[in-house]
Amino acid sequence: MYEYAIAWDWMNFAVRWLHVITGIAWIGSSFYFVALDLGLRQRPGLPAGAHGEEWQVHGGGFYHIQKYLVAPEQMPEHLTWFKWESYATWLSGFALLCIVYYAGADLYLIDPHVLDVSRPVAIAISLASIFGGWIVYDTICKSPLGRNDTQLMVLLYFVLVGMAWGYTQLFTGRAAFLHLGAFTATIMSANVFMIIIPNQKKVVADLIAGKLPDPKLGKQAKQRSTHNNYLTLPVLFLMLSNHYPLAFGTKYNWIIASLVFLMGVTIRHWFNTRHARKGEPTWTWLVTAILFVIIMWLSTVPKILSGEGAGERISAVQQPFISAEAFPKVKDTILGRCSMCHAKEPGWEGIIVPPKGVVLETDSEIAGHAREIYLQAGRSHAMPPANVSGITDDERRLLTSWYETTVQGGTVQ
Repeated sequence: MYEYAIAWDWMNFAVRWLHVITGIAWIGSSFYFVALDLGLRQRPGLPAGAHGEEWQVHGGGFYHIQKYLVAPEQMPEHLTWFKWESYATWLSGFALLCIVYYAGADLYLIDPHVLDVSRPVAIAISLASIFGGWIVYDTICKSPLGRNDTQLMVLLYFVLVGMAWGYTQLFTGRAAFLHLGAFTATIMSANVFMIIIPNQKKVVADLIAGKLPDPKLGKQAKQRSTHNNYLTLPVLFLMLSNHYPLAFGTKYNWIIASLVFLMGVTIRHWFNTRHARKGEPTWTWLVTAILFVIIMWLSTVPKILSGEGAGERISAVQQPFISAEAFPKVKDTILGRCSMCHAKEPGWEGIIVPPKGVVLETDSEIAGHAREIYLQAGRSHAMPPANVSGITDDERRLLTSWYETTVQGGTVQ
């Protein structure tokens, strides 16, 4: 059974790798077409129906690109659809959510001091919020409020702020940030799957049938594409945040997440304006820097540590590891070799917060991270980095034996 932990960790790595690859493909094509669209130029003599053109050079060749708002007079035999990059990114991301946060709900998703619920209830809340978010977003966009793009964007921003706060009232700080990213990414991918591609297919079908396409279809798809453009950078921040406890593990983490969305707007505004050849609004970088400094300051505000002053809770999953005969020696090893960094107030010079938010001071904290200790400091020598605390081979064997013996006992899956 303990080999299952190693196989599971490798599957985590494989799916994460896939998610990064597909995400790069989606973001790359999305950013490219936004820049292309903004950079199109009109000139006399363009073919009938052509909105603009652009010449580009890449890889030793020249590309002549023309855009038709509806379609050329004669439909081409082959069309390349850019959709699977989005679908594959969402599917691999959801698989990763299942592997890390649903399978490891007791450790990564549920914080009993925030909301003490069972694993099935926590997962149900997660799924309902992610898929329900798309329904709310789509309803707002299709309502009369969606007719004014600026008004709509402001309203949607406040929805995101509300979700940022709400997630911190439901899950661990790390899971809250990840879920806000998943909530937003689901909206983006659903925009492609439910609106952009279907609308484009309707236009193509009408043209083939000799009908005049409804101009609302293109307008609606353009609106959703614009939303995706401005949401991409905040989603990337939220997905990377699980490596940086200063972002998610602070008292005002929901405000930090809210400001990140504003930073995404200011950064994309600079690129969009530049690609449209309308100047370079350098003020956006100053605003972005100010927002980032505010985020840094918010991360230093003393945190009300989760569970501080409350009795330590031992879950059914943690109990077998604590009851193991070797646990006293394991605890001594962890406290001596790991807790100078993995503490609420790290004692190692230069470390302000525990790496990845992992604290290893109490029995429940050590038992709760048993698998990570086994993989990082037992079966591999990843921890401590460069073995700065001088953990011995015998101590590594102790950690390995403790985990494997407990798992073989049949009480831990």
